[in-house]
Amino acid sequence: MHLLVCGGTGCRASESDLIVENLKKELEEKGLQNEVQVIMTGCFGFCEKGPIVKVMPDNTFYVQVKPEDAPIIVAEHVIKGRKVTRLLYTDPTKKEHVSDSKHMGFYRKQIRIALRNCGFINPENIDEYIAREGYQALGKALQEMTSAQVVDEIKKSGLRGRGGGGFPTGLKWEIASKNKADQKYVVCNADEGDPGAFMDRSVLEGDPHSVLESMAICGYAIGATKGLIYIRAEYPLAIKRLQIAIAQAREYGLLGNDIFGTGFDFDIELRYGAGAFVCGEETALIHSMEGCRGEPTNKPPFPAESGFLGKPTNVNNVETFASIPVIMLKGAEWFASIGTEKSKGTKVFALAGKINNVGLIEVPMGTTLREVIFEIGGGIKNGKKFKAVQTGGPSGGCLTEKHLDVPIDFDNLIAAGSMMGSGGMIVMDEDDCMVSIAKYFLDFTVEESCGKCSPCRIGNKRLYELLDHITKGNGTMADLDSLKNMCYVIKDTALCGLGQTSPNPILSTMNNFWDEYLAHVVDKKCPAGQCRDLMMYSINAEKCVGCTACARACPVGAISGERKEPHSINPAICIKCGACFEKCKFNAVVIN
Repeated sequence: MHLLVCGGTGCRASESDLIVENLKKELEEKGLQNEVQVIMTGCFGFCEKGPIVKVMPDNTFYVQVKPEDAPIIVAEHVIKGRKVTRLLYTDPTKKEHVSDSKHMGFYRKQIRIALRNCGFINPENIDEYIAREGYQALGKALQEMTSAQVVDEIKKSGLRGRGGGGFPTGLKWEIASKNKADQKYVVCNADEGDPGAFMDRSVLEGDPHSVLESMAICGYAIGATKGLIYIRAEYPLAIKRLQIAIAQAREYGLLGNDIFGTGFDFDIELRYGAGAFVCGEETALIHSMEGCRGEPTNKPPFPAESGFLGKPTNVNNVETFASIPVIMLKGAEWFASIGTEKSKGTKVFALAGKINNVGLIEVPMGTTLREVIFEIGGGIKNGKKFKAVQTGGPSGGCLTEKHLDVPIDFDNLIAAGSMMGSGGMIVMDEDDCMVSIAKYFLDFTVEESCGKCSPCRIGNKRLYELLDHITKGNGTMADLDSLKNMCYVIKDTALCGLGQTSPNPILSTMNNFWDEYLAHVVDKKCPAGQCRDLMMYSINAEKCVGCTACARACPVGAISGERKEPHSINPAICIKCGACFEKCKFNAVVIN
């Protein structure tokens, strides 16, 4: 029997490492340590219900497990063979306990390719990766195929880069392979910086060997002998597991010289980023690895022609690499049979925001937003109404109810006014102000701009100032015209993808929520009640019972009134903190 415990960053923050310790301690006390193994895995994906403990081979799925639950799991399930009912997942519609993850709405429509090993193996044990066909794809490539055949296989699969651009992976490999040089490089972009995104981090924490194997396959395909993984230093667990994986692969002869006795040499080292969002762009990333300022440069030349240290360099992100071994083993035709005509395979998304099932999912391209949000995601929290979903992070746009049945793929999302991006998906409800959402993403972009080109350095700052002006009730119709015109100028003139896509959140919210912009400018009101400068708190005298809860909660003494008598708020003193609104049990406090 195996007890698999989620060891991703999220669950470790909820003491999953202590759950492992307690389980091992209980098993030792019962003399079962040689019969039952406790394994720390990567992320299971269902983050909303973590920490998760999965019992194998009966596939029992325990959710929201606490360290103090370890004794009952051992006593009841391990020893007596009885499921611990209170730790089982409860289906929100049927109100029934579900013990097998295959029957959960969260997992039912998922196809896990990039995430195939996350939650199933110990990422710090190379033998477990090998037991699940690990490094067989590398062996097949080196011993049965030419480098040109490997490139052709990836081209036939239709795999497109999962880092945001969606460039055909096989074509990128082919270009790099045809450029002659005494040294070439394979680079893995693990600099995941989108707000709310944790796809690449979870793959590296749960299945680091899949990336190492794929980089070696890529090295063979393009004629490179050196690999570099550029990872942000804020990912300590992913870094630790990569370091362990690289050391193990070298020990087993799967990295280094003469791999599989074929004469092919390939090794990998880590390079650390300092958290600059712009370094997710491949030329800025390469400059950062060279020890220079992380700024993008005009293309061409592309990295496949002149990249790291001026040598031909192939750059793919973590998720792209994680799909390669499966394509090599199951075939390009199998992979191409999944997804849509122009977007093959699956896509990993980080579901976050106002949604019941926050977590990491992998679905076939062509799955609709409705399926992702309401079936896999379980709908909106607290029974609120769905308002919008932001895809593509700061570079993407906000999609609305009219887009819910749009099949998710690269082209459809762009046509709808957003983009795939690396896979962040933030869900918003009726309480979110879309003008403030646009302002939030612009604030992020302004902070992360490298400052090299004026459209991004100055233009985005002006966009933010206009949005700030509007959310404070000082905007005019002329400001709205300026906002839209400046967005198009920046899109057309900025140097790199960060600047070119930075206006997307504004343009998409203006297109889909124009009435909210008008309300802020014309009526000087925020329909969602989120813009503090446009809010006014008052008390409905007919509903107020004089309980004094609001007055006691007010930090500035803006509320007056006798006990059991209607109270009132002095607007000149009120700081609009909302404490009175939260404390009132009689709905007497009103936001105007």
